[in-house]
Amino acid sequence: MLNRLRQRAEDESGFTLIELLVVILIIGILAAIAIPSFIGQKNKANDASAKELARTGQTTAETIATDNNGSYTSVTTTNLNSYEKTIPIVSNTSNAWISSATGTATGYTVIATAEPTGDTFTITNNGGVITRTCAAASSTSNQGCVSGSW
Repeated sequence: MLNRLRQRAEDESGFTLIELLVVILIIGILAAIAIPSFIGQKNKANDASAKELARTGQTTAETIATDNNGSYTSVTTTNLNSYEKTIPIVSNTSNAWISSATGTATGYTVIATAEPTGDTFTITNNGGVITRTCAAASSTSNQGCVSGSW
C-alpha cells in the first residue's frame, strides 16, 4: 500500500514554486512596461481632442466674422457655442473644452483646454497671421504639447 502511494506521488507532476514565481515576475515586468505606455497614449488622445476643438473654434470664429462684415469683435465663447452647438464651453473632467475666446476688429484668440491633463492649445489670428501655440500644464502631461507650437 505504501509503495502505491509513493508511485502515485512520483507520477503526479506540476509546477514548482520557483517556476510559478518566475512567471509572476515576468508578468509583473511586462505590466510595468505596458501601463505607463498606455497612460501616455491616453494623454496624447486628450491633447489631440483639444487641438481639434481649437481648430473647430477657429473655423467658427471665421464664420462669425463673415456674418459681421469681417469684424471679429463678436467672437466669444458663448457665440462660438451658439454658432456651433458641439463646442463645449464648460469645464468637465473628461473632455476638452473652449476655455477662452476673444475677438477684436482684426483678429481673435481661441484657447482650448485638454482635460484631465490641463494642457492648453491656442490659435491666434492677428490681422491674418495665424499662430498656434500650446502650454503644458506640467512636465508629465506634455504628451501632445512638446515644443510649444503645433
